[in-house]
Amino acid sequence: MSGYQDNTTRTATISVLVENEAGILARVIGLFTGRGYNIDSLTVAPVEADGALSRINLVTSGTAMVIAQIKAQLDRLVQVHRVSDLTEEGPHIAREMALVKVIATGEKRVESLRIAETFRARVVDTTTGSFVFEITGTSDKLDAFIDLMRDLGLSEVSRTGIAALARGARTISSLHSEH
Repeated sequence: MSGYQDNTTRTATISVLVENEAGILARVIGLFTGRGYNIDSLTVAPVEADGALSRINLVTSGTAMVIAQIKAQLDRLVQVHRVSDLTEEGPHIAREMALVKVIATGEKRVESLRIAETFRARVVDTTTGSFVFEITGTSDKLDAFIDLMRDLGLSEVSRTGIAALARGARTISSLHSEH
Protein backbone atom coordinates (compact mmCIF):
# COMPACT_ATOMS: atom_id res chain seq x y z
CA MET A 1 0.00 0.00 0.00
CA SER A 2 1.30 3.39 -0.91
CA GLY A 3 1.80 5.74 2.03
CA TYR A 4 1.05 3.02 4.59
CA GLN A 5 2.98 3.27 7.84
CA ASP A 6 3.34 0.35 10.20
CA ASN A 7 2.41 1.61 13.67
CA THR A 8 2.89 -1.78 15.28
CA THR A 9 5.10 -1.56 18.36
CA ARG A 10 7.93 -4.06 18.58
CA THR A 11 10.65 -4.75 21.11
CA ALA A 12 14.23 -4.34 19.94
CA THR A 13 17.44 -5.65 21.49
CA ILE A 14 20.16 -3.26 20.33
CA SER A 15 23.90 -3.72 20.86
CA VAL A 16 26.19 -0.72 20.58
CA LEU A 17 29.99 -0.98 20.45
CA VAL A 18 31.41 2.23 21.94
CA GLU A 19 34.69 3.74 23.07
CA ASN A 20 35.03 3.15 26.79
CA GLU A 21 35.28 6.73 27.96
CA ALA A 22 33.61 9.00 30.48
CA GLY A 23 30.27 10.43 29.39
CA ILE A 24 29.36 8.01 26.60
CA LEU A 25 26.64 6.27 28.61
CA ALA A 26 25.14 9.64 29.55
CA ARG A 27 25.07 10.63 25.86
CA VAL A 28 23.36 7.36 24.88
CA ILE A 29 20.76 7.76 27.63
CA GLY A 30 20.33 11.41 26.64
CA LEU A 31 19.21 10.33 23.18
CA PHE A 32 16.38 8.37 24.75
CA THR A 33 15.28 10.87 27.39
CA GLY A 34 15.47 13.81 24.98
CA ARG A 35 13.00 12.13 22.66
CA GLY A 36 10.78 10.51 25.29
CA TYR A 37 11.79 6.93 24.43
CA ASN A 38 11.98 4.30 27.16
CA ILE A 39 14.82 1.89 27.92
CA ASP A 40 13.41 -1.38 29.26
CA SER A 41 16.82 -2.92 29.99
CA LEU A 42 20.39 -1.61 29.93
CA THR A 43 23.75 -3.27 30.47
CA VAL A 44 27.22 -1.97 29.74
CA ALA A 45 30.69 -3.41 30.29
CA PRO A 46 34.17 -3.36 28.71
CA VAL A 47 34.62 -6.10 26.09
CA GLU A 48 38.32 -5.89 25.19
CA ALA A 49 41.33 -6.82 27.26
CA ASP A 50 42.74 -3.27 27.06
CA GLY A 51 39.39 -1.79 28.11
CA ALA A 52 39.23 0.48 25.02
CA LEU A 53 35.77 -0.66 23.91
CA SER A 54 32.55 -1.33 25.78
CA ARG A 55 29.37 -3.02 24.66
CA ILE A 56 26.02 -1.51 25.55
CA ASN A 57 23.04 -3.86 25.30
CA LEU A 58 19.70 -2.16 25.55
CA VAL A 59 16.12 -3.23 25.09
CA THR A 60 13.57 -0.69 23.94
CA SER A 61 10.28 -0.70 22.10
CA GLY A 62 8.60 1.39 19.45
CA THR A 63 7.33 1.41 15.92
CA ALA A 64 9.69 0.46 13.09
CA MET A 65 10.20 4.19 12.45
CA VAL A 66 11.05 4.91 16.09
CA ILE A 67 13.53 2.00 16.24
CA ALA A 68 15.13 3.22 12.99
CA GLN A 69 15.43 6.75 14.47
CA ILE A 70 17.01 5.39 17.65
CA LYS A 71 19.60 3.39 15.67
CA ALA A 72 20.38 6.35 13.40
CA GLN A 73 20.83 8.71 16.36
CA LEU A 74 23.06 6.21 18.16
CA ASP A 75 25.14 5.71 15.01
CA ARG A 76 25.80 9.48 14.79
CA LEU A 77 27.55 9.65 18.17
CA VAL A 78 31.30 10.07 17.64
CA GLN A 79 32.22 7.48 20.27
CA VAL A 80 29.96 4.81 18.71
CA HIS A 81 31.74 2.28 16.50
CA ARG A 82 28.78 0.07 15.56
CA VAL A 83 25.04 -0.27 16.19
CA SER A 84 23.34 -3.61 15.76
CA ASP A 85 19.61 -4.38 16.09
CA LEU A 86 19.94 -8.04 17.10
CA THR A 87 16.17 -8.53 16.96
CA GLU A 88 16.00 -7.45 13.32
CA GLU A 89 19.28 -8.91 12.04
CA GLY A 90 18.61 -12.54 12.83
CA PRO A 91 18.66 -15.12 15.59
CA HIS A 92 20.28 -14.03 18.83
CA ILE A 93 20.76 -15.18 22.40
CA ALA A 94 19.50 -12.88 25.17
CA ARG A 95 19.82 -13.71 28.86
CA GLU A 96 19.69 -11.94 32.16
CA MET A 97 20.42 -12.83 35.75
CA ALA A 98 18.47 -12.02 38.89
CA LEU A 99 19.01 -12.31 42.60
CA VAL A 100 15.70 -13.06 44.31
CA LYS A 101 15.28 -12.89 48.09
CA VAL A 102 12.50 -14.91 49.68
CA ILE A 103 11.74 -14.62 53.39
CA ALA A 104 9.81 -17.72 54.41
CA THR A 105 9.51 -20.49 56.95
CA GLY A 106 7.75 -23.83 57.08
CA GLU A 107 5.90 -25.09 54.00
CA LYS A 108 6.47 -21.85 52.08
CA ARG A 109 10.22 -22.30 52.54
CA VAL A 110 10.04 -25.89 51.25
CA GLU A 111 7.86 -24.85 48.30
CA SER A 112 10.24 -22.03 47.33
CA LEU A 113 13.09 -24.58 47.20
CA ARG A 114 10.98 -26.91 45.02
CA ILE A 115 10.18 -24.14 42.58
CA ALA A 116 13.80 -22.99 42.53
CA GLU A 117 14.90 -26.52 41.61
CA THR A 118 12.37 -26.64 38.76
CA PHE A 119 13.67 -23.32 37.41
CA ARG A 120 17.31 -24.32 37.97
CA ALA A 121 17.82 -21.40 40.33
CA ARG A 122 20.78 -21.69 42.70
CA VAL A 123 20.69 -20.88 46.38
CA VAL A 124 23.53 -18.39 46.90
CA ASP A 125 22.67 -17.35 50.46
CA THR A 126 20.57 -18.92 53.17
CA THR A 127 19.57 -18.22 56.75
CA THR A 128 17.00 -19.94 58.93
CA GLY A 129 14.36 -17.54 57.63
CA SER A 130 15.43 -16.56 54.12
CA PHE A 131 17.00 -17.56 50.80
CA VAL A 132 18.66 -15.62 48.04
CA PHE A 133 18.29 -17.39 44.72
CA GLU A 134 20.36 -16.73 41.61
CA ILE A 135 18.50 -17.41 38.38
CA THR A 136 19.67 -16.96 34.80
CA GLY A 137 17.68 -17.18 31.60
CA THR A 138 15.28 -15.31 29.37
CA SER A 139 13.39 -12.37 30.82
CA ASP A 140 10.17 -14.40 30.57
CA LYS A 141 11.69 -17.20 32.67
CA LEU A 142 12.81 -14.72 35.33
CA ASP A 143 9.37 -13.06 35.33
CA ALA A 144 7.66 -16.44 35.82
CA PHE A 145 9.99 -17.40 38.69
CA ILE A 146 9.52 -14.06 40.43
CA ASP A 147 5.73 -14.26 40.05
CA LEU A 148 5.67 -17.71 41.67
CA MET A 149 7.78 -16.45 44.59
CA ARG A 150 5.39 -13.56 45.37
CA ASP A 151 3.02 -15.73 47.41
CA LEU A 152 5.93 -17.52 49.11
CA GLY A 153 7.61 -14.51 50.72
CA LEU A 154 9.33 -12.58 47.90
CA SER A 155 10.96 -9.57 49.51
CA GLU A 156 13.59 -8.24 47.06
CA VAL A 157 14.69 -8.60 43.45
CA SER A 158 17.80 -7.32 41.69
CA ARG A 159 18.09 -7.90 37.92
CA THR A 160 21.09 -7.39 35.67
CA GLY A 161 19.38 -6.48 32.42
CA ILE A 162 19.88 -8.23 29.10
CA ALA A 163 23.20 -9.54 27.83
CA ALA A 164 22.84 -10.46 24.16
CA LEU A 165 24.86 -11.81 21.23
CA ALA A 166 24.05 -12.81 17.66
CA ARG A 167 23.83 -16.57 17.11
CA GLY A 168 26.28 -18.43 14.92
CA ALA A 169 29.33 -16.82 13.34
CA ARG A 170 27.85 -13.31 13.16
CA THR A 171 29.50 -10.75 15.42
CA ILE A 172 28.88 -7.08 16.01
CA SER A 173 32.10 -6.33 14.10
CA SER A 174 30.87 -8.28 11.04
CA LEU A 175 27.46 -6.59 10.97
CA HIS A 176 28.49 -3.05 10.11
CA SER A 177 31.51 -1.32 8.63
CA GLU A 178 33.65 1.17 10.54
CA HIS A 179 32.63 4.83 10.66
